[in-house]
Amino acid sequence: MQDIIRAKRDGRALERPQIDAVVAALADRSIALEHAAALAMAIYLNGMDAGETAALTGAMARSGTVIDWRAEGLPGPALDKHSTGGVGDKVSFLLAPIVAACGGYVPMVAGRGLGHTGGTIDKLAAIPGYDAFCGPDRFRAVVCGAGCAIVGQTPDIAPADGLLYAVRDATATIESTPLIVASILSKKATAGVQHLVMDIKTGSGAFMRDGAEAWALGDAIVAAAAAMGMPAVALVTDMGSVLGASAGNALEVAEAIAHLTGAARDPRLHAVTIALCSELLVMGGLAADPADAAARCEAALASGRAAEAFQRMVALHGGPADLVERPRRHLAQAPVVRPVPAPDGVVQRVDARAIGEAIIGLGGGRRRIADAIDLSVGFSAVAPVGAAVGAGRPLALVHAADTAAAERAIAEFQNAVIVGGEAPRPAALIRSR
Repeated sequence: MQDIIRAKRDGRALERPQIDAVVAALADRSIALEHAAALAMAIYLNGMDAGETAALTGAMARSGTVIDWRAEGLPGPALDKHSTGGVGDKVSFLLAPIVAACGGYVPMVAGRGLGHTGGTIDKLAAIPGYDAFCGPDRFRAVVCGAGCAIVGQTPDIAPADGLLYAVRDATATIESTPLIVASILSKKATAGVQHLVMDIKTGSGAFMRDGAEAWALGDAIVAAAAAMGMPAVALVTDMGSVLGASAGNALEVAEAIAHLTGAARDPRLHAVTIALCSELLVMGGLAADPADAAARCEAALASGRAAEAFQRMVALHGGPADLVERPRRHLAQAPVVRPVPAPDGVVQRVDARAIGEAIIGLGGGRRRIADAIDLSVGFSAVAPVGAAVGAGRPLALVHAADTAAAERAIAEFQNAVIVGGEAPRPAALIRSR
């Protein structure tokens, strides 16, 4: 192990047998923590080339169960999306059933909330009975039965990634691009994903606020995925404000259901979802070009097929069979709902990170790993950038456990928003591809 650390410390590329040895030791927990920490720092400082990154990703995927959908006779392509995280990002709940309704299959391994960003698995916990940590057999059955499944990481999914992530978290090496790439792609590979679209967020609510950093990560993921035989596309998208009209676990599930059924659709959320879905349909051979793909996605929504796929997925995971028809019956409701008052004017700028932090303050996110989450709290009816606000239109509605928490969140939300007299120039939703 010292020879491997020394090679990377000195800037040399690691060979596949060396990488395999490291991953095997991570998976069975035989590696000394000081060795894992030293290697993580050496990689952080000296990087890895595309071949090394692909080898690390593949080895981490093989450290657990790997699903081969072709061998199992899946009648369509296995397609997936991964987001680097943002505030109000509920795209997965829309994308998975839309793609399923268009003939694709989406075996999605998602994560819990990280920092100020919400997590897909935490949001699924707001659905009573939904088992996000099922074993591989049920995972396969739900994908085949509903066309999509969204699960959390279990010990049989890329176990080497679990220890390496903990080491990175403790050694200030989280931001290493090759280690980010390997962590993301190893979980996608173990789920048998054949084509991947990356949603890389940039802006005030993203981990990568700088567009150049977001582009570099996208470039690295696309290159490593290609080397693994998993064609990928990365879209760098705007996270300069809340994505959609809500932020908070149960509130976002409710918004996703309203979007799928056509009861209400936020334009920015809709646009980024259709863009990501379209990339997958074209890559998977389910559409001739982006325009054809977008039309197919819109038809899946209009016909109700996407909503039906979502409902089947929820039911097969153990959730209520009537969630789509009666979401308020099943999703947690906060006891206190208050408007966030606004001065007369137009929303000019939003600090989405501050809004994410306000949700944590309400109890809707974690400051420590063991923290329990209040699934009912957050913000709804969020006024987007460019919206007129004032006496008749608050900035948002806060959902809280008590009046004191609501008042604190109101002040935090108001401090996160700048209201002025003129409408700002709209930000580009898709920054680059």
